Amino acid sequence: MSANTEPFDVRVRRRLRELRSERGLTLQQVADRANIDVSTLSRLESGKRRLALDHVPLLADALGVTADELLGARPAQDPRVRSEPEHLDGLTMWPLTHRGAARGLQAFKIRIAATRTTPPDPLPVHEGHDWLYVLHGRMRLILGADDFTIEPGEAVEFTTWTPHWFGAVDGAVELIAILGPQGERLHLHG
Repeated sequence: MSANTEPFDVRVRRRLRELRSERGLTLQQVADRANIDVSTLSRLESGKRRLALDHVPLLADALGVTADELLGARPAQDPRVRSEPEHLDGLTMWPLTHRGAARGLQAFKIRIAATRTTPPDPLPVHEGHDWLYVLHGRMRLILGADDFTIEPGEAVEFTTWTPHWFGAVDGAVELIAILGPQGERLHLHG
């Protein structure tokens, strides 16, 4: 059911939960800020109690929104990812996902410069998992004592607890990567 066709009280309850969740607030925190009992707030969110007009400004203020934002439909969000590429050590990384509050898996398009041919000593190790798919060029992947050449159209998946590094074989490489938060920090912030 869309926000335009759902009953008003259902929409307000949903918005109340959404806004509280988006801000990472507990029922108790919002209740304290609104100066209402936590059981009242819980019943308002669950539909066991009707929202009174005097609750609206208190709850809106507690959530840091206007009364219109609390009572209205959730605004449409732009799904496009608009982040600038980041550059480090021969890698240019374009984010393909929004950075969420949980800082979970992140997707990137990566360009490896043709000059990135020498692995560091020692090879990096960190918590996490990497998934890489080569779009163009030939990528060199070192995993522990193994040295691989990954061709266009090939994918690799590995634990980053294994010492690892990736670079170019004989020209620039383009790939898609899915990295955990630890891998993102390592590749973007050295």
